[in-house]
Amino acid sequence: MTAPGHALRFSTGAGRGALLAATLASGMVFLDSTVVNVALPRLGAELDATVAGLQWTVNGYALVLAAFVLLGGALGDRLGRRRVFLVGAVWFGVASVACGLAQDSGTLVAARFLQGAGGALLTPGSLAVLQASFHPDDRGRAIGAWSGLSGVSAALGPFLGGWLIDTLSWRWIFFINVPIAVAVVFAGLRWVPESRDSDAPRAGGERFDVAGAVLGALALAGVAYALIEAPVRGPAATPVLVAALVGLLAAVAFGLLERRRGDAAMLPVGLLSGRLFPVLNVFTILVYAALGGFTFFLAVHLQNAVGWSALRTGLASMPVTVLLLVGSARAGALAARIGPRLPLTVGPVVAAVGLLLLRRVGAGASYQVDVLPGVLLFGAGLTLVVAPLTASVLAAVPDRFAGVASGVNNAASRVGGLLAVAALPLLVSLSGTGYAQPAELTAAYRQALAWCAGLLLAGAVLAALLVRRPSGQSQS
Repeated sequence: MTAPGHALRFSTGAGRGALLAATLASGMVFLDSTVVNVALPRLGAELDATVAGLQWTVNGYALVLAAFVLLGGALGDRLGRRRVFLVGAVWFGVASVACGLAQDSGTLVAARFLQGAGGALLTPGSLAVLQASFHPDDRGRAIGAWSGLSGVSAALGPFLGGWLIDTLSWRWIFFINVPIAVAVVFAGLRWVPESRDSDAPRAGGERFDVAGAVLGALALAGVAYALIEAPVRGPAATPVLVAALVGLLAAVAFGLLERRRGDAAMLPVGLLSGRLFPVLNVFTILVYAALGGFTFFLAVHLQNAVGWSALRTGLASMPVTVLLLVGSARAGALAARIGPRLPLTVGPVVAAVGLLLLRRVGAGASYQVDVLPGVLLFGAGLTLVVAPLTASVLAAVPDRFAGVASGVNNAASRVGGLLAVAALPLLVSLSGTGYAQPAELTAAYRQALAWCAGLLLAGAVLAALLVRRPSGQSQS
């Protein structure tokens, strides 16, 4: 049964309950995108992993999440957003247990693949249920709160992970997801109304685009494998060349297939007909590539080169948490008044300055002098971006595409992080066990942050030139 659309009000108990379910779910997925970075040095040592092993621990999750988040959004639109959302919560919790029980890096990577599949069902659903269920007058407020609280969960990950790693074990960064998943299922069953796209074909019909999802996954997997394995095997090695060729051919086939299927595609051509939606997703790739590369290198650098504990490393990024908590709703309201162009232009520039300041962090670094200023600037810039970007992406498409649009944008963010983690170690010549050598790691870290700052500045230029107010975003 399809619940009436736009029925929930922000001030009601049901509205707050639905927001709680969506926030906990997306927060759990985002948490596992950041918390693992703090654990990399410890699990690398315990499982005897190389740089490639660490990259796949991050990218195995990001790859499946990015490849199938579009399918997750489409499944929600067709089968029911709450139904798919709840299946994703259970799946994610079970896969998290498998991650925590892993005894070698290969098993951990395999479990991270499964965890990414659960996240692909949860991530678009968490936002789509808000977009489809809340009254139009309260939708912006609900999305702003979701953006801020979900961002806080992602930023809180390093702190929580550091405490768990130092106090118990790196395995508990995965086990902690179990009670969160239980809470998501409870809140979802109690407060989230069912909704679906009544015009969408049902799964199992000939129009359901499973082939598109598979081709998208092959494209990402081939490119990621080539980038990660090139430093180890050599760029001319047969497996690297074959993987790159498979990835490129799959990407071309994906584009051709989606164009042929039209609005029945996993990535409907109707979404790409407007100029703003594609621009916002390219912007997302650039910004989240910078974020993914930065978080990967910072956590390893602070522990293996600077000598900090996992907990202290996690605490280093706490100002980002505070800024997201305090500022996301205000940033969303500002963008609603003046349009998204200014926040999406200024935010990446401020964040880039923060990363350039953080390049000076090395052995004997002081938190107050060397780390805090850069973290504050990076957090302020990120706060200006998150809520305006999310609201603009959804306002740029018709409501019936809410699930798919959310999936596309989440896929864009995951693709950005995935490509950065895959490519940056190659670009800065970090491979093997180089992450355990302080001098080699420091040089690579400083080059990587320069690359990340460049990506942010490219995003700022794109926003300044091409972003405008979405037609579905009224001026207040």
